[in-house]
Amino acid sequence: MVGASLAGLRACESLRQSSYSGRIVLLGDEHHLPYDRPPLSKQYLAGQWDIDRIRLRSPEAVDALGLDLRLGARASGLDLAGGCVLLEDGTGVAFDGLVLATGASARAWPRPVPRGVVTLRTVEDAVALRAALDAPGARLVVVGGGFLGLEVAATARARGVAVTVVEPLATPLGRVLGPMVGGMVRSLHERHGVDVRTGASVTGFVGDPQVEGVRLGGGEMLPADVVVVAIGATPGTGWLDGSGIAVDDGVVCDPSLLVSPGVVTAGDVARFTYGVESTPVRLEHWTNAAEQGAHAARTLLAGPGRAAPFAPVPYVWSDQYDVKIQVVGLPGPDDDVEVVDGSLESGTFVACCGRDGRLVAAIGVGRPRQLMAFRPLVARGVSLAEAIGRPQR
Repeated sequence: MVGASLAGLRACESLRQSSYSGRIVLLGDEHHLPYDRPPLSKQYLAGQWDIDRIRLRSPEAVDALGLDLRLGARASGLDLAGGCVLLEDGTGVAFDGLVLATGASARAWPRPVPRGVVTLRTVEDAVALRAALDAPGARLVVVGGGFLGLEVAATARARGVAVTVVEPLATPLGRVLGPMVGGMVRSLHERHGVDVRTGASVTGFVGDPQVEGVRLGGGEMLPADVVVVAIGATPGTGWLDGSGIAVDDGVVCDPSLLVSPGVVTAGDVARFTYGVESTPVRLEHWTNAAEQGAHAARTLLAGPGRAAPFAPVPYVWSDQYDVKIQVVGLPGPDDDVEVVDGSLESGTFVACCGRDGRLVAAIGVGRPRQLMAFRPLVARGVSLAEAIGRPQR
């Protein structure tokens, strides 16, 4: 297992639950036991949880898996023909079966930045950001209005920090949830005192050595003591260069997550085909990593040609202030969207998303039970008309 995060851990657990008793080597480039990333932008950043609480499993539970656990062991190359993972320290680990679960890293700003311009992906990132936000009168600018950026903004604002969000699109989350729901999310943040700048580009940062501001495309400078760059993530595939593994914005695999004989992939790094249209996608969601890790292990055990396809209904959630946003399926910015339960004005609703007359996703805000009723409908690919006409309870 190359990658000691959620997908790699779930693959280990799935193997043991399937009565595999052989040796399992779990390689992780960080020095921490597998931990949960969603709380880094929420409970940990808010000061509600400590580091121990974000572990995915206790040390005792990890020990019970009987792993050869190697933390701080970064993979640097892959000898596919020889069945060996090469490590940065010059050693290698032989394998009969291999799970590629190296996740993704935060996309950094393309040029050198002053101190105080940070990303949020690891425990160390979260520790540093929490300390920076503890400073009296701290002013935060978040570059990027996606889920991560907005969660950081909500957590910081709840702590009393002055927050500005800069997003190049017309609405936050517009590429994911579309303009209607994205507009509602914008209003949510503005009601809590966040300065949301949409349609705005960042050209650079002011300050040396410490950041003092963010320069916008129109020339305006936003004062800042801390800047969080939340502009996406890059799949962890660099170490596979020259290995013969197919890479295209992630590790390319077949519908069962098989990459090549004896090699599977899972989590943020996996690029697989989704839906009736077999669209290549790479999902950076907690649920996807958990489900793919377990499925990848089953594919390894099944052997060539006998593994079932991975056929999920994607699910993602985001907690912002006291609001839970949930999505099943994969909505797009140009989908036909219709509210079928509640209302935008009330702030709690379920909306169906259609494409070419077919239900492709549903979005819920404050309606978890009602939203989940649409998950099997997304899986079946029912018509949008049928989904909209379904009685709500």
